[in-house]
Amino acid sequence: MEKLVEAIQEELLKHLVLESVQPEDPIKVRNVPGPWVLLGSGNYAAVLLHPEYEDYAVKVYAPGRPGLTEEAEVYRRLGAHPAYSVLYHAGPNFLLLKRLRGITFYDCIKRGISITDQSIRDIDEALKYAVSRGLHPHDVHAKNVMLGDGRGLIVDISDFLKQEDCTMWNDFKKAYSRLYRPVASFGVFPVPDTVLEAVRKGYRLWRRKRS
Repeated sequence: MEKLVEAIQEELLKHLVLESVQPEDPIKVRNVPGPWVLLGSGNYAAVLLHPEYEDYAVKVYAPGRPGLTEEAEVYRRLGAHPAYSVLYHAGPNFLLLKRLRGITFYDCIKRGISITDQSIRDIDEALKYAVSRGLHPHDVHAKNVMLGDGRGLIVDISDFLKQEDCTMWNDFKKAYSRLYRPVASFGVFPVPDTVLEAVRKGYRLWRRKRS
């Protein structure tokens, strides 16, 4: 693991370019040095892997985006649980984590891959576990949860120290039971990214009006 940490510091961080354009939008990944591979990016950070260390993922926070210290504390409280990753090392702007393998619910819908009822139950149980560890699940939505071998995984816990209520997961479950499952019973099909992004932005506006 020491060699991997050294590679992160000397090979990845010196050449990786992340840009924070709008505070409410996902960050932009401008450059990824080889042989590193971009797994994904979100509102705060990008997640990458080195092909020689495929069981590990590196989460690098973009300049000006908060949350690294808080996320490390969340992992400390969670300990070991099958629905969550594990923190191995925390650097000044990166976290070295156990890699979770699967596909986000967002990409399942985009690619026409069925989201299982079991994965929904798994995430419900994992969120209850987080509450039992003194955490307050927040920002749990289709881009932050994943389907792996038919089971549910939670890939972003960076906001679990926030205290305000968050209804995102309950809202997703309502859409899943009232819309997704009835439609999926006739067969799943790919949904264009433009449609999903329109739904995401519409949902964000609806939440603002509701709050």
